[in-house]
Amino acid sequence: MERHRIDPRPNWQSIVEEQGLIYPLTRFPDGGLRPYWDESGYYRFSLAEVEALEQVVAELHTMCLAAAEHIVEHNRFRDLGITDQVVAATIRTSWRRRAEQPSLYGRFDLRYDGSGPAKLLEYNADTPTSLVEAASPQWFWMEERFPGADQWNSLHERLVDAWRRQAHLLAPGPVHFAHSRVDELGEDQMTTVYLMETARQAGLETVPISVEDIGWDALSQRFVDLDLRFMRTVFKLYPWEWLVSDDFGGHVLDTLDQGGGSGATCWIEPAWKMLLSNKALLAILWELYPDHPNLLPAYLDGPRLLKAHVAKPLLGREGAGVVITEAGGPSEPLDPEERYCWQEFAPLPDFDGNRTLLGAWVVDGEPAGLGIRESSGLITDEYARFLPHVILS
Repeated sequence: MERHRIDPRPNWQSIVEEQGLIYPLTRFPDGGLRPYWDESGYYRFSLAEVEALEQVVAELHTMCLAAAEHIVEHNRFRDLGITDQVVAATIRTSWRRRAEQPSLYGRFDLRYDGSGPAKLLEYNADTPTSLVEAASPQWFWMEERFPGADQWNSLHERLVDAWRRQAHLLAPGPVHFAHSRVDELGEDQMTTVYLMETARQAGLETVPISVEDIGWDALSQRFVDLDLRFMRTVFKLYPWEWLVSDDFGGHVLDTLDQGGGSGATCWIEPAWKMLLSNKALLAILWELYPDHPNLLPAYLDGPRLLKAHVAKPLLGREGAGVVITEAGGPSEPLDPEERYCWQEFAPLPDFDGNRTLLGAWVVDGEPAGLGIRESSGLITDEYARFLPHVILS
């Protein structure tokens, strides 16, 4: 694994916009522009490295499913901060009937520098983004800049195939694709539109909608879209914990199709993904697989004997609320309203002053591709940059 500098292509911004990346530039809080898509550098991997990472991702996914089974079997929902018994029962049923419910994708965030085992930092299993740039623009960048090279990237083909394979699990009628209008950057909309296109290529009828425009028909007791069509299958780029706590959260649970056509609406990702999108998963994995080479020590009752650790809110996103305590350094106060998972601090590797995070994708349970984000600080937040990669032996 090496980082290399390279001159950006002329008109790179318009090129990647045409390929689906609608915000190649974003703004800092002070209003200054900065590149999100950054092709002034790239990462080079050997084929052996990528093959080893694929094996790691496959094993981590299997371990996460085993952890989900453990949580359900031992009724450990409170460890995840899930105290509502109706929600817990919904997740339990969803997990037991998971073979009857469509589930599309997820992203593992890994610490890796090419010299040691990859370490799991978290699993984004419910609403992962940075998909479009990983699937499309970086592939076309490679074809233009490194003809004949390869890339860990079968995302598009696998997504289309996943829709085809799981089409029989979908309810009759169109698949609605929902994201929130609160998304100011446009990242959620971009991701949703892209996934809608992969579903179309799989032969499915699709309808876009914002979460805020989803209606409730009190007479039929069903969700409806703006044309008053029943919403039988919904892909939502909207976290489950928000969905069940919104004003219509009770309707979601009451009309949830858990497989077998018993309810009115099938949601993708399914409710059991709440078990994997929660940072408590990290502690449960460490409990089940202590000293595993691809895990970091993690606990739910405090940092214990960890000299350097990261406190992660159980439902935090984009690095929000993360507190790092380095060895011998002061401990920052934590939010008393939050519940945390404490994980051993493993600083992201430094490549030419850039902190690098690997995002390894899983589609329909199989390793499918890689996206790389860089940040200036130790936390990968909404100001991170995306860089392409290439496999060159």
